[in-house]
Amino acid sequence: MRIVVTNCNTTQEMTEEIVRGARAAAGPGTAVTGLTPAWGPESAEGWLDSYLSAAAVLDTLRTYDGPPYDAVVMAGFGEHGREGVRELVGVPVVDITEAAAHLACLLGRRYGVVTTLERTCGQIEDSLALAGVGRNCAAVVGTGLGVLDLGDAERTEAAFLTAAERARDAGAEVLVLGCAGMTGLQRAVGEKLGLPVVDGVAAAVKLAESLVALGLRTSRAGSYARPLPKRREWGAAAD
Repeated sequence: MRIVVTNCNTTQEMTEEIVRGARAAAGPGTAVTGLTPAWGPESAEGWLDSYLSAAAVLDTLRTYDGPPYDAVVMAGFGEHGREGVRELVGVPVVDITEAAAHLACLLGRRYGVVTTLERTCGQIEDSLALAGVGRNCAAVVGTGLGVLDLGDAERTEAAFLTAAERARDAGAEVLVLGCAGMTGLQRAVGEKLGLPVVDGVAAAVKLAESLVALGLRTSRAGSYARPLPKRREWGAAAD
């Protein structure tokens, strides 16, 4: 089984970190390939970045010419493009946002998301609502750290713990890592918090493996039905 993991930004070092986390979660016989968009934001930290990222990820998958893959994991927390990718590709597509939230709902009645900048919280709330898991979210709390600041492990852990306490005070019984760049942090903070901590990358990989093993794919009835072939391809000269 081969799973393609798409980074939502152009930072190759982050792709490599995400792939390490994905491979650690993957079962025997699952190969993980990371894709980094050739263009787009260096770090996705707001509405504009997110829409640009969505277009870049879609373009990366649309022009992909590597080995065949069995599933796609989208490693952008709260980023746009999930629905477009499901329409584009013929294999299961699992977004780390909804994967983490779905697993969190199996572990407690209400969950909280700890993410990067406060300005991304509304975007994440919208993504959770669209995925149908927003009503179980007690809070989305920012750490005040940018995506590219997460490389400082000590600073990130301290900021996460402070934000996690706010989420717990709001009623969260389970916590979700609200950025793919936080992958691996759950091991460091889980015991200190006394709450389950769900990593979206690991959750998405395991769900993707399950869908492939069960022979399940995105429904083509209704929302994700493929559009009719267009008379003229993108970029072709007008008639």
